[in-house]
Amino acid sequence: MKISILTPTFNRGKLLKRLYDSIKNNITTCKCSVEWLIMDDGSTDDTKKIIEKYKEEQIVDIRYYYQENKGKMEAINNLVPKVKGDYIVECDSDDYFTNNALSIIEDSIKEVNNKNDIYAFVFLKYDQDGNNMGNNFKEDKYKSKMFDLYFKENVYGEKALVFNSEIRKKYKYELENGEKFVTEARLHHKMDLKYDVECFNKPIMICEYKKDGYTINIQKIYKENPFGYYEYFKEILNLNLKNVKFKKLMYIYKHYILFSVLTKKKNILKNVKGLKNKIAIAILFLPGKIMTKKRF
Repeated sequence: MKISILTPTFNRGKLLKRLYDSIKNNITTCKCSVEWLIMDDGSTDDTKKIIEKYKEEQIVDIRYYYQENKGKMEAINNLVPKVKGDYIVECDSDDYFTNNALSIIEDSIKEVNNKNDIYAFVFLKYDQDGNNMGNNFKEDKYKSKMFDLYFKENVYGEKALVFNSEIRKKYKYELENGEKFVTEARLHHKMDLKYDVECFNKPIMICEYKKDGYTINIQKIYKENPFGYYEYFKEILNLNLKNVKFKKLMYIYKHYILFSVLTKKKNILKNVKGLKNKIAIAILFLPGKIMTKKRF
């Protein structure tokens, strides 16, 4: 088994050491082979020199690539076709692996009998204090969809996905109107339509939020990338929303309105499936538009 770790990075050369050390530690305990593919997204710091020093150690199979600044999603899109491994883990430069992460991945995948219809194995993420960055799955080792997990099964928070490379290579992050970011969930929901995920209550990744990170700057991200988010919520409103929790339905409606306003879309109800959804959005549209104008 070979695992490919994909890391997009921008001006975080010094931060990469923590991730590099975690990969080195894991290699000593796991039986699988590992490659680390790094896409430098137009860094102006000493990222390249730092990675060259790592390569000189010849401990980890590292492949470094450079692109003019196009954002995290395009960086991943450009790395995926270069993957040689059986499984893919996307690991940001401010994330790193637990001491036994790769062994957990390897052992967990071996536990699954029929892997052909599984596009990703989903694990937990912890923060640096050892706290779960969300909640556990309802049980260990069970099959679901990413959409169902978050919209029907009360799962919340960040998770770490290990993709089946053969399936993952069929998809890419879809960016709109020259934007640099779109939620990963849009990709996941496309894959949900044909495949499943297998969930494990085991942590494999540790995350530290940086001041320039995506999660902390979410409002800025919304404003700069509204078209991709609009398409994402439009696509959700054309899925089967039966058994979606009321709170989640309201979340969908409000964000569809938010991004409809930010993108100045017209006739937004025509893109909505189901009379119930149309009525709800029609009722919420005016107050939602007013709130959006105040916030943005």
